[in-house]
Amino acid sequence: MMRRLRADVWLLELGWAAPLGSNAYLIDDGIDPETGERSERMDSGTSDNERGGGGDEGEVTLIDTGLRYSRRSLREELAAAGYEPADIDRVLLTHYDLDHTGGLDTISVDCPVYLGERDIALLEGERPLPLAHHKGLFHRFARRFFPLPADIDLRSVSDGERIGRFTAYHTPGHNPGHMVYIHDAGAAFLGDLVWENDGELTTPFWGDSYDMRRLRESVKKLARDSSSFDLICTGHGAPFTEDGHDKLQELADQL
Repeated sequence: MMRRLRADVWLLELGWAAPLGSNAYLIDDGIDPETGERSERMDSGTSDNERGGGGDEGEVTLIDTGLRYSRRSLREELAAAGYEPADIDRVLLTHYDLDHTGGLDTISVDCPVYLGERDIALLEGERPLPLAHHKGLFHRFARRFFPLPADIDLRSVSDGERIGRFTAYHTPGHNPGHMVYIHDAGAAFLGDLVWENDGELTTPFWGDSYDMRRLRESVKKLARDSSSFDLICTGHGAPFTEDGHDKLQELADQL
């Protein structure tokens, strides 16, 4: 069920019961995170117009979209937060997996959709996928039968790129093109770089990832290189609303 994590951030609970539950998030830059008051349209950094194509400064951002078929639909969760698909100014996808991208099939968005450049290569068949690897075999099937909608404005993202008030970090391991997006107001959208389990951060299990060694390196690098943040928004499990960077550093120190 939708939950407001901060004045400007909402958790959209999609999927089914754990471990099949997945999270999407909505952040509205038009709302002051401290007061909850709607402010005048602000300079959000690099605009989507500057990157080419449509869009504007992009106050309302959706991060990930859940499964195509969920216990609670993406449209329902958006409505519970007081939004509809037409309000979305951009979509940030942390990676190409059906529980993070499938919801795009259920809504129509007239805005840019961002995905890591290496996952776009994977999705479009430009990257060889190992037949002997469990997830490579899965993605050979998934990209053929469950591609992203053909009519979206899909744009690639690389490490260090600025999108509005977000900084993108390439964090491979779970997927070759997995991205983390950290917002200037101290919110980190970590996708499947880490999961929450029993009140602690943990790495995903090996059966759902390409390369656990690279994943652990990505956790350590993000903890070292990223700016401070309080809010941790994971793709699976409960988010953390305070001391986010410290919690990520604690996990990195254990790896």
